[in-house]
Formats: sequence, C-alpha cells, structure tokens
Amino acid sequence: QVQLVESGGGSVQSGGSLRLSCAASGYTYSSYCMGWFRQAPGKEREGVAAIDSDGSTSYADSVKGRFTISQDNAKNTLYLQMNSLKPEDTAMYYCAADLGGGYYYMGLVPPAFGYWGQGTQVTVSS
Repeated sequence: QVQLVESGGGSVQSGGSLRLSCAASGYTYSSYCMGWFRQAPGKEREGVAAIDSDGSTSYADSVKGRFTISQDNAKNTLYLQMNSLKPEDTAMYYCAADLGGGYYYMGLVPPAFGYWGQGTQVTVSS
C-alpha cells in the first residue's frame, strides 16, 4: 500500500526558509514521478514542483528560483526546499506520487497524480 507522509511545515516570516520532507513507502520509489502541490483556503490545488525518476524537474512560475525539489532514493524521501518565502506561499502543502505516467501526459496537475499525503501547513507572515 502506497503511503506518503509529509513533515517540515510551520510558521515563518516573509523572507524565511523551510524544508518539507515526504517519506514514501509501499512501492518502488525510484520508478515514479513525485510532486509537490499546495492549496490555500478558497483556492484550487495547484502544482508547485515535480521530479521524475531520472531527476528532471519542473516548477510553477511563481516559485522558480526560490524553491528546489529533490529526492533521496536511498531514503525513499522527497524534499522541497523553500527559500525567500512570501505571504502568498501560505497554504497546505501536499506530496503526491504518479504511478501511471500521468505526469508525462498531463503535466503538473492534480489529476496526473494518484497518491497523496495528508499535507503539512506552511504559514508565511509579513
């Protein structure tokens, strides 16, 4: 059974940094695409960053140059380093896994990813 467990969220001031982690289990980690999404109150869930099995990455325009997605295959863990945080980055952040190649056909959108963690809250104050 696929399980994704996020951690590392918290409250920071504008300009600060956080690193989110996502511990994955229940499948062969390195053979799937992994992604980070976020959802603010009253808004739709949006893609933040993705990394595929060969290490290729993609980012939403709003986080390019500030966020970095990475993975440690030996630890089955996905990371999101978030620097220069802004109040508009405030949201629940979710880790997701694409098991069926959906990311390659649809891109960084929620329907492409079939497995989700429970989320970790990030709050950035001005």
